[in-house]
Amino acid sequence: MPKNSSSSRRDFIASAAGMGATLGLAGRAVAARPGQTMTGRVLGANDRINVAAIGVGGRGTYVSHKFAEIGRANNSCQIVAVCDVYQKRVNRNKERHQCDGYLDYREVLNRSDVDAVIVATPDHWHARIALEAMAKGKDVYLEKPMCYTIEQARELVKAVSETQRVVQIGSQTCSADHWWKTRELIAQGAIGQMIMSQGSYHRNSIKGWLSWDIDADAGPDGKGENYVDWQTWLGSAPKRPWNADRFFRFRKYWDYSGGIATDLFFHVSGPLNICWGEAQFPSKVVAAGTPFLFPDGQPPAEVPENFHLIAEYPNGHSMVLSSSMANSQHIPGMIRGHAGTIVMVEDGGFEDGNDHILLRPEKAVIDDAYKAKFGDSEKRIELNPKNEEEDWMFTHITNFLDCMRSRQKPTLDVATAAKTQVVVSMAVESYRQGRALFFDEKTWKVSANGRS
Repeated sequence: MPKNSSSSRRDFIASAAGMGATLGLAGRAVAARPGQTMTGRVLGANDRINVAAIGVGGRGTYVSHKFAEIGRANNSCQIVAVCDVYQKRVNRNKERHQCDGYLDYREVLNRSDVDAVIVATPDHWHARIALEAMAKGKDVYLEKPMCYTIEQARELVKAVSETQRVVQIGSQTCSADHWWKTRELIAQGAIGQMIMSQGSYHRNSIKGWLSWDIDADAGPDGKGENYVDWQTWLGSAPKRPWNADRFFRFRKYWDYSGGIATDLFFHVSGPLNICWGEAQFPSKVVAAGTPFLFPDGQPPAEVPENFHLIAEYPNGHSMVLSSSMANSQHIPGMIRGHAGTIVMVEDGGFEDGNDHILLRPEKAVIDDAYKAKFGDSEKRIELNPKNEEEDWMFTHITNFLDCMRSRQKPTLDVATAAKTQVVVSMAVESYRQGRALFFDEKTWKVSANGRS
């Protein structure tokens, strides 16, 4: 089970508020000399953690609000700074948290009192900010996808090893009860040798996934709160003139995102890697999809609306993922083995609440020892009754804060998340190149012929 999963968000907040817990204020961090990696201060049980949010669009605003909510309940953390290239977002979040606001993330990282940063920018900025934050001695809550490229994933794994910073990847789904119960059953031998995992992420989103609202007055020439630092936002992406559609709907474009693969399949492959017990790199990935179906008068999306991938693993196990943004009917989420199958999600999505999982033995092959341990008929395993997204978010953030103090590995650490990043990034390239791709785990190289 993930750390702290036994207490729900509602129960925790109610009890913490009742106790009126008052913890000590944070100490002062030690500044590094030029060229030196900062180690950050050692956090004790009574230290309040100072958190800054970098990227406060829709997701960053939501996540920082959740950190603040937990902090108000038990005084464990507080939002001390927010940053975005869009001045309106800075102003709104600065007022909301009664904290400092910045347009330049480097000013946030240079603050010695900031212990951790939330990185919720567009995907192509994730790795750079996270790497710079670690070099400055900050721990990082890094929104999914972990990064934009496989090479960046490798750099993040290396940086965490070298700096010993705590990095939690912000796919709160991975803190849900059903993955950890499934992990326990698989470890106990409930399905025997793993054969195949399957999952899906389906929505019917004529508007909502890629059609976010556009502020007509925003832009690099905007005055006051309408100002957008467009050149900084582009970062390492190709230089282009201001384009409001690209800024507000960045997931439509390959320059900044991998579409469904990196945005939504991360929430499917991540939990499956946890279920397996030992996260795995794929050996081969092939993907296919069809174009965006609902342009709604806007510039067409480059990313597909329907997307599917098949991944093969060195141990003979495979993974099949399917998605559509034009139909909401899910494929059951399950892991098949030679001796049995575990159904984690029967008729909902991987981010939907669930109160049970199912174990279905393969009657044709199970022996007496299996029957004595697991039975020979379908078994329903009950989950925590508060196993829903708000509680996962609470558990995921609390786990990160606890690990900042204990210096333990968080629920979705970079080494585990890297396995998912490789799968989804390879799927993007497979789709774009129109061919199967192979991965060499030793060199982290992708090729079309199985040779690095």
